[in-house]
Amino acid sequence: MVFRLDDDWVWDSWFADDGQEFHLFYLHAPRSLQDQVLRHLNATVGHAVSSDLCEWRVLPNALEPGPAGAWDDLATWTGSILRQGDTWYMLYTGVSKAERGLIQRLGLATSTDLSAWTRHAGNPISVADPRWYEQLDLSAWHDQAWRDPWVLADPDEDGFHALVCGRVPSGAPDDARGVIGHAWSPDLLRWEPRPPLSLPGEFGHMEVPQVELVDGTPVLLFSTARVHTGAARKARLPDEPTGTFVALGESLLGPWDITGARVMPVKDLYSGRLIRDRAGEWQVIGFLHGSERYEFKGELIDPVPFREMDLL
Repeated sequence: MVFRLDDDWVWDSWFADDGQEFHLFYLHAPRSLQDQVLRHLNATVGHAVSSDLCEWRVLPNALEPGPAGAWDDLATWTGSILRQGDTWYMLYTGVSKAERGLIQRLGLATSTDLSAWTRHAGNPISVADPRWYEQLDLSAWHDQAWRDPWVLADPDEDGFHALVCGRVPSGAPDDARGVIGHAWSPDLLRWEPRPPLSLPGEFGHMEVPQVELVDGTPVLLFSTARVHTGAARKARLPDEPTGTFVALGESLLGPWDITGARVMPVKDLYSGRLIRDRAGEWQVIGFLHGSERYEFKGELIDPVPFREMDLL
């Protein structure tokens, strides 16, 4: 069944698998806001569990906005989770009231049971470095993008990496500065910014990135809207306002063939995530962004087998 909340919109999601249950983490905000655009500044991280990726049981929120005056006191946004030993590490995005949500930073929370989360005392752990990434300039873009971290262990056991939705400070500002940003850590607590892992020129932004090794092939997922797609690439979304793209690469850290990225054949799918089911098959779950009239549904789809999409 579709994951839908009667009183709240649901959109970006990410998963953790403890071996017995799948844990779904998702952004949600009250439908009573009426205007779905307002959801972003009222977002909270929800939590649900399932044994089959279809039937979900809602649990208390995993993460709510921080205390007044904190760097994340306005809203908590998209993240990802990695387990190391007995501890789960969640990297997430935060925005503040003082900055009207315009500047995004990354934070860390930890848990031993995926339910009770403790914010890291050293938050925020990462910000957009001006050496490589665009700073707030409302004449060029509507925010300072540094969000949606996807955390993974280094394939060669050299620390940890975070892939981030970022923008470079040069190029056509309206539709061509989006990149996969990059930060590295030796221990998941201390993070240093690094240059982007993709080249700009294709998309205004590349949201909710994820990398996985699928049947031996490194795969990068990211989402974008047609209005934020590079002018030369708008033809990739001729009939849909949004899409989740798949790019293939040489390793989990790239380089990826962004120019050859293909959109998943699920209408209006955004923030598509890969999750392996109990049979070991990769499934895709995301939310439906809406039609050309932007009729936002605010719900997650049932799992769709990735192999049936024929994108490798």
